[in-house]
Amino acid sequence: MHVAITGASSGIGEALAREYFSRRAQVTLVARRRDLLEKLAKETDTKTHLVQADLSDPAQVTSWVDDAERALGPIDVLINNAGVQIVRAFLDTPFDDAKRLIQIDLLAPLELSQFVGRKMAARKSGTLVDVASMAAIAPTPGMSFYNAAKAGLAGASEALRAELKEHGVHVVTVYPGPIKTPMETAGRAVYGESFVIYPFMNALGRHFPAMTRVLLDAFTPKVKPG
Repeated sequence: MHVAITGASSGIGEALAREYFSRRAQVTLVARRRDLLEKLAKETDTKTHLVQADLSDPAQVTSWVDDAERALGPIDVLINNAGVQIVRAFLDTPFDDAKRLIQIDLLAPLELSQFVGRKMAARKSGTLVDVASMAAIAPTPGMSFYNAAKAGLAGASEALRAELKEHGVHVVTVYPGPIKTPMETAGRAVYGESFVIYPFMNALGRHFPAMTRVLLDAFTPKVKPG
């Protein structure tokens, strides 16, 4: 089995890579920091293919796929995990930064899913995994652009599950809540010290999104100035 993971150098992507290593899968690791990919690949004796790519550059989004498939065979599972986060007041966010986030968190996974999905549909086999966020269901104040990107990805992914089923392609949409990763830690630090994560929010958000939005609006602290 050939699994391709974007954003594989840390956080969720790194953990997923280790899980697939344990299952003896062949894994393509995609991220900007090649040194971290090389360090991760040394943990396994299964075949890996390393791709240094910056998905904020549209020219690099799909340019690595053909080489990866030549190295390890057709991609059986594509995990769109790469993402960035901006925790900043909407009015204070430079729009170039916002456009970069939209490119990485929304446009890149959609383009990759279409490019790889066509190959999967042609052979009637494959799985696309989109790592969205609970922010797609219960948007968090101070993260407007991230909320928008993850909501867009989740909406497309949920629709594709039905659309691609007849072509033999399975689509999985993942909604992680707060997870201890470098990105989450950096984002949490931008809020005031009163920030508290309630574990029950995850279940509330999935089944009672309107209620969760009210709670988030009421209890999320203000973003620190600057």
